[in-house]
Amino acid sequence: MLLELTRWLEQLQSLFGLFNYLTFRGILAALTSLMLSLWWGPAVIRRLAQLKGGQPIRKDGPQSHFSKAGTPTMGGALILLTVLASVLLWGDLRNRYVWLVLAMMVAFGWIGWWDDWIKIVKRDPNGMKSRWKYLLQSLFGLAAGLFLYYTADAPAATTFYIPFFKSIALPLVGFSFVAIAYFWIVGFSNAVNLTDGLDGLAIMPTVLVACALGVFAYASGNAVFSEYLQIPQVPGAGELVIICAAIAGAGLGFLWFNTYPAMVFMGDIGALALGAVLGTVAVIVRQELVLVVMGGIFVIETLSVMIQVASFKLTGKRVFRMAPIHHHFELKGWPEPRVIVRFWIISVILVLVGLATLKVR
Repeated sequence: MLLELTRWLEQLQSLFGLFNYLTFRGILAALTSLMLSLWWGPAVIRRLAQLKGGQPIRKDGPQSHFSKAGTPTMGGALILLTVLASVLLWGDLRNRYVWLVLAMMVAFGWIGWWDDWIKIVKRDPNGMKSRWKYLLQSLFGLAAGLFLYYTADAPAATTFYIPFFKSIALPLVGFSFVAIAYFWIVGFSNAVNLTDGLDGLAIMPTVLVACALGVFAYASGNAVFSEYLQIPQVPGAGELVIICAAIAGAGLGFLWFNTYPAMVFMGDIGALALGAVLGTVAVIVRQELVLVVMGGIFVIETLSVMIQVASFKLTGKRVFRMAPIHHHFELKGWPEPRVIVRFWIISVILVLVGLATLKVR
């Protein structure tokens, strides 16, 4: 929106040419979403409290969580609103990738809102029926995969790349590409949702991974950098820097209120949407496996649930005291802040490893 205005103003004053630079607009997007989050946050929290949007606590959860009952949830709406506002202000609205990622954010946010609403109104901690949630996620995930496949304008946009190896690339055709896109979008949507169980636990890794994906998006959209770093060149992907930066700013603003002890919880509306955005951006810039590395915390949390369920069904025994795995450490006696910060540290390390793949090939 403002980008078009600055392009017109550039004819009058060359200083406005700064807005053509992705890095400059990315900084503005991050600052805009951060400031909006801090500005709107108190009002959103008060409104959620008035609506009695308190988080229901599962009876089989750690006893330390019982005191959190009644804390407003659905705070992820604040993240989505500020990201949307920031991107509409500073993004290039002629870019199809921008609209696709925003569509995925809104679509999965709507699923999460529905899930949270059931939890709040019906006081059902389990929320929406899993089959309906996965059906809706699958429809949107498949739609995104089909869109990306049929609008691909370069061979690199539909090729599967292996990190650390410059000569290993697998061309994907039809179903294989759509299946991978679906799996990453839906998978990471649910992975972030599973991780969102402690104050600030999910949002900080999301911010870190979004920042790193912004680096990949910038490099992939730039012909010079992509050739030098030997990563896939995806024309137009650079504009995703604006979305990644907006998520980083909005996430830090939300963390201001979500840090331990939390004044508001993200809820499924935020977790499902942010996970879907990370998965979609990774598919666009062709860094699916790198996302698995950088988002290792989300992957570990998801695997812990899968292992726990499989073990209990097959043997009747539990591998962990409780899943997802952050609850396991809580039940072992770790204070909640210790679990959170240590998971953040692990996330920083994994993101750095992922960024190293830019050069180590």
